[in-house]
Amino acid sequence: MIRTLLPVRLSGHRGVPRRTAVALTLSAALVIAACGSDDEPAASDESTATDAPSETDAPADTEAPAETAAPPETDAPADTEAPADDGATGDAAFPVEIEHKFGTTTIESEPQRVVSIGFNQHDFLLALDVVPVGLRDWYGEQPNSVWPWAQDELGDAAPEVIPSAELSFEQIAALEPDMINALWSGITEQDYELLSAIAPTVAEPAEYQDYGTPWQEQTEILGLATGRSEEAAQVVADVEALVDDARDSNPEWAELDAAVAFVTEDGPGVYSTEDIRSRFLADLGFNIPAEYDEGGDFFLELSAEDLSAIDVDLLVWVAGSQEGLDAIVERLATRPTLGVVQEGREIFASIELGGAFSHSSPLSIEFVVEQLIPEIELAVDGDPTTVVPSAVEVGAVEGDVAESDDGGESAAGGEFEGEAAAAAEAWATVFDSAVPFADKAPFMADADALAGTVEAYAETGSSFGGISLVPTAATVDGDTATITYDVNFGENPAYGDVTGTISLVDGVWTVSRDEFCSFMASARVGCDA
Repeated sequence: MIRTLLPVRLSGHRGVPRRTAVALTLSAALVIAACGSDDEPAASDESTATDAPSETDAPADTEAPAETAAPPETDAPADTEAPADDGATGDAAFPVEIEHKFGTTTIESEPQRVVSIGFNQHDFLLALDVVPVGLRDWYGEQPNSVWPWAQDELGDAAPEVIPSAELSFEQIAALEPDMINALWSGITEQDYELLSAIAPTVAEPAEYQDYGTPWQEQTEILGLATGRSEEAAQVVADVEALVDDARDSNPEWAELDAAVAFVTEDGPGVYSTEDIRSRFLADLGFNIPAEYDEGGDFFLELSAEDLSAIDVDLLVWVAGSQEGLDAIVERLATRPTLGVVQEGREIFASIELGGAFSHSSPLSIEFVVEQLIPEIELAVDGDPTTVVPSAVEVGAVEGDVAESDDGGESAAGGEFEGEAAAAAEAWATVFDSAVPFADKAPFMADADALAGTVEAYAETGSSFGGISLVPTAATVDGDTATITYDVNFGENPAYGDVTGTISLVDGVWTVSRDEFCSFMASARVGCDA
């Protein structure tokens, strides 16, 4: 049986990522508008192995993905042309040898037709400008099984999608690969032998359990395998800089324990220290309790009657569906007794954030940094009355409006009062492409210098019937408000549960230049110097 567990800062971040959270969707939309088992394998050609990492390996209480039969051999595009070389550096002297848990793989020359069967691995290849001819589905019903943060890199390509539940060796062979990327795939040695008979196959390093290889090493391995080692090193350095900046800005996190937890149809669980999500929190400085490794896998099963193992300083919940998030609140009767719950130190990752967290790729980590850090800062600020917006949204914190420590208010579901209403109104005004500059200027820092940008944004928005950032929640903490909002193109929602910050300056809620320009970059509108 396949367990459905995910294997997964807002504008408050202090670094400048290559794309903001919203760029992931805006960029794609702009492009569109512009034009295991260790048993012997069965006698069939399908793998018996794949225990997919839950979507939380896939999130939590959801049903395991249905076992989709492989398409007939004639459906596989065996005769398609290899994608054009889009910029390999040739810095690797082929042949290269890559050691892994099943031995050593030799790649004789730069691969031109890569098939990727790791659940998150197409993200890594796309980060290196390698578009696979076939990729593995995981969960989420995304176009071409690629999530929004990687759609720009995918472009117009349409790789063959390989079903999540089972591997069809016939389907893979029909794609005529010259390399198979099996990192983060959970394959058995028998699978490896069958795959290697098709093409050189790169498997998990021996020193890590399945789904436990750090994202940096995944990137470096694929850089070596595809002749892009220099690019891989630069990608790692750029993304690590974002994470390092968050950690260095919050040294107190090194004193705190953290956990990433989930609920499946089998009950609750928590990810081990080697899981890719736990590794991310560790990279931020948090300590992941060693007891989570006692399950001998990338997760530890918990009893719904005893959740004490996750009563830590910071608890992040992940799920693969809204129903999964609801189940955390509704089905865990003992959860409210935990100190981490009573003191408001829980975060409920949205579906998009949970997906990005669970992929933990060079592309999705930028999304996680943009989305997660502000929630962490609220959750561990030491004040139990501070509201974490995601906890309000899933009903973990009762009431639509909660008082902040300075008498301000926070709201959810579009119900705003007091300073929360004023902050939300200022935010909506600044980011509505149809609002004239004169009406925006009072709520913008450095407004006069950005007049040209506002005009360009209005022109860009007009091609979509207008772009608007519609607040759905506002949390006021002193002179700062965290705004949770949806991005709409005209009347059509394009992206949800994005977060930004706005500050009270001389009594007026004001969007900073950095905040404004960060979103403009995602809309492909450059700010004036």
